[in-house]
Amino acid sequence: MDVALLKRLNAARARRQAAILVTDLTDGRSLLVMEGEDIDGELGAKIAARFRSGKAGVVEADGRSFFVNVHLPPPRIVVIGAVHISQALCPMARIAGFDVTVIDPRTAFATPERFEGVDLVADWPEDVLKARPLDPYTALTAVTHDPKIDDLPLAEALRTGCFYVGALGSRKTHAKRVERLTAEGLSAEQIGRISAPIGLDIGASSPAEIAVAALADIIRAFRSRGLAAQGGVT
Repeated sequence: MDVALLKRLNAARARRQAAILVTDLTDGRSLLVMEGEDIDGELGAKIAARFRSGKAGVVEADGRSFFVNVHLPPPRIVVIGAVHISQALCPMARIAGFDVTVIDPRTAFATPERFEGVDLVADWPEDVLKARPLDPYTALTAVTHDPKIDDLPLAEALRTGCFYVGALGSRKTHAKRVERLTAEGLSAEQIGRISAPIGLDIGASSPAEIAVAALADIIRAFRSRGLAAQGGVT
């Protein structure tokens, strides 16, 4: 690989920015494509699909063969609230391939005994997220039912462009949340991205079932990134 391309790729990985190294198998020339860059023609559509799937391999486009090597940041879930739903969500999310962090300032809930082996931070989200910022490869779920804890990370997730933003609560609770977030300057389009009540509508009632619904919704959101603009997955 060209040294300049390698440096750019390493810099992108350090920033948790997705990139694809595209090599023309006819002449060996390579191109580094960052997620969000516009590539014309059939190749552009194939690259967009690979950003969604994360799969490397040979693609045929515009009458030529290319090898695409996909470099995606490890997807992660930041859970606001060390509650029963979080206890069920963490092991399932790890099995599904997500890194998981749980944040809750309430030390009675955020204990190593309740979250063994989990990246657990017993501090206020606003302080944690300054050192560990959100990004487009992060899903945020807010499940404390406490606006003083949930609202700031929800607003930050929407402003940052997290690929999924979900919040626990009834429709009445969410309506009040919408009022608060609107007062913070967020647009109706931004707020409309929140999955609330959280998760796919599977009739979930127990904490474990709600965790299943939330994780399924997160996976759906992750695998359908950009579909509205790009079309189907190949």
